[in-house]
Amino acid sequence: MSKKPEKVTLTSAAIEEQTAAFLKAGGSVEYVGKGKSGQVSPTGSKQISLKK
Repeated sequence: MSKKPEKVTLTSAAIEEQTAAFLKAGGSVEYVGKGKSGQVSPTGSKQISLKK
């Protein structure tokens, strides 16, 4: 019998604790401007056609 994986729930307090630990360990946060994804697409944009 296989066990079901436990559901992990993040609270805002847990996220704040993890963020504080990350920053204390020397991590940094990069702010991305509004409307930007921050992801780089090496192949360019992909367009799909919905016409049949």
